[in-house]
Amino acid sequence: MNAQEFISKKTTEWKNNKLVKTKDISRTYKIQWVREAFTFMKQTNYPDKVFIVERLRKEKIVDGVSEKNEIGDVEYRIGYYIVGKIGRAKGKWTWGQFCPLIPVEDFDKLIQKAKDEKTIL
Repeated sequence: MNAQEFISKKTTEWKNNKLVKTKDISRTYKIQWVREAFTFMKQTNYPDKVFIVERLRKEKIVDGVSEKNEIGDVEYRIGYYIVGKIGRAKGKWTWGQFCPLIPVEDFDKLIQKAKDEKTIL
């Protein structure tokens, strides 16, 4: 599946499922978020990479206890999906494991697109 087909598929999935779970950085609990908005954009010089900007609102703490009163906080997550090249991910769209690297010419476009789509408020 190409990048545009992947974006269409993921958009449908995410509109139907707005919940996201992540581990706290301390790994002592998990956080359930509500995905309020998102923006996808294909990298201009690499057709198998799609950037994502998400606006997430903390909904609740699960599987542990947090000392911070953070429910309702809004945070942005910037990441990417890429077509895997090795192992079990080979040929499949998969979440990027590392901090995203983005070409200079794509950075402003991604941020502006996220603002235009009201992902970034």
